[in-house]
Amino acid sequence: MRAQPQASHFVAGAWAEDRAGAAFESVHSATGEVIARLHEATPAILDRALDAARAAQPAWAALAPVERGRILRRAADLMRARNRELSVLETLDTGKPLQETLVADAASGADALEYFAGYAPTVTGQTIPLGGDMAYTLREPLGVCAGIGAWNYPIQIAAWKAAPALAFGNAVVFKPSEVTPLSALALAEILAEAGLPAGLFNVVQGGGAVGSALVGDARVNKVSLTGSVPTGRKVYAQAAEGIKAATMELGGKSPLIIFDDADLENAVGAAMLGNFYSSGQICSNGTRVFVQRGLRDAFLGRLAERAATITLGAPLDEATQMGPLVSAAQAERVLGYITQGRAEGARLVCGGARVGETGAFVAPTVFADVTDEMVIAREEIFGPVMAVLDFDTEEEVIARANATEYGLSAGVFTRDLARAHRVVARLEAGTCWINAYNLTPVEMPFGGVKASGVGRENGHAALEHYTRIKSVYLGLGDVDAPY
Repeated sequence: MRAQPQASHFVAGAWAEDRAGAAFESVHSATGEVIARLHEATPAILDRALDAARAAQPAWAALAPVERGRILRRAADLMRARNRELSVLETLDTGKPLQETLVADAASGADALEYFAGYAPTVTGQTIPLGGDMAYTLREPLGVCAGIGAWNYPIQIAAWKAAPALAFGNAVVFKPSEVTPLSALALAEILAEAGLPAGLFNVVQGGGAVGSALVGDARVNKVSLTGSVPTGRKVYAQAAEGIKAATMELGGKSPLIIFDDADLENAVGAAMLGNFYSSGQICSNGTRVFVQRGLRDAFLGRLAERAATITLGAPLDEATQMGPLVSAAQAERVLGYITQGRAEGARLVCGGARVGETGAFVAPTVFADVTDEMVIAREEIFGPVMAVLDFDTEEEVIARANATEYGLSAGVFTRDLARAHRVVARLEAGTCWINAYNLTPVEMPFGGVKASGVGRENGHAALEHYTRIKSVYLGLGDVDAPY
């Protein structure tokens, strides 16, 4: 299998390479096979990308928003037309099963481009009557936006950042994760084919040092990161040094609360989606599953039955429901947490081991009898490991659910909708679901509170994070001066 791009970077509307940059590889985690070799961005590549973005942005911002929207809509159409090839590329790079990438990755990116293409022409300012005089406001783009992606949803994250930034008149320099570097390049090529002027969406490769150079550069006006909390703290602090706008979409240890009266099959299905989809590598996953004591035994029994039917296997086989973790290193990290859960006294219900002779496969794993102080209930594992905790009362579970530094997501399952709304109102989380989990349509703002992030992706809320307001006072009379 090969997925070698034409070059490592996409800068100023064209492929770019500089072999002076450190070499690195993209590995298909199901087999350990190297599928592409690339080079990190050198200072020369970064300069070219930032200069191109800076030069192209003013003319782009001056276009009528509907003209910008037409280009993004064409790109969305191209992504949908090429969904299968983009999905295969994403499967090779991430290890996620093709059954999943066909519906959840490039398709979601296309939705974002289409949504913001339509949103851009609706953006207006305000007029403010002041008696004889008046004031008005303008929405202006920020300038050059630096995007830094994570490895779990590479093309979706690139599109979620590019779509609002470009729709509202900004330019973008995007750095994908060095673990999954390929699909952002495919997005850049599609945008160029759709008619996006050169320099407005650039892709540069590399690790933390390249990201830091990007964030710290004076040509960058806005920083948007999707990543872990430790990385977010560093990037947010660096952005603050330059007084730059920043959005941080970070990790979580989210609670999924299941009351006794919940529909059992739906609750089990949501818990599985919130822990095993993408092999558990989703920041919003509900990895602390609180089950009210009256439903616990039935929940665990049905969960074990359904987990046993999950098909692990070759990611390119569309019958496969769960693939490997993104890398061998991530698999070892997850297995370490499983060992720790056993040592702390959690009861293993199913899974708990590596699967197969090759590849980074870990079985879907469920721990019961988990207590709040256990490491597996406190730290983000980012793998297919579910911790099931018991609770008795509504008041108790709310307090325990909020007892974490994280605040990305939360879910509630109950037939009592009054209780559902009451509980959600008290949960310290930025994105919540009632009788559903992990559905993130582009129309809905997504993001966290507390250590899980700042700002929002998607929805109308994105306007606040990719534009600034200019206020204009219009004097219509004589100046009243006391001297």
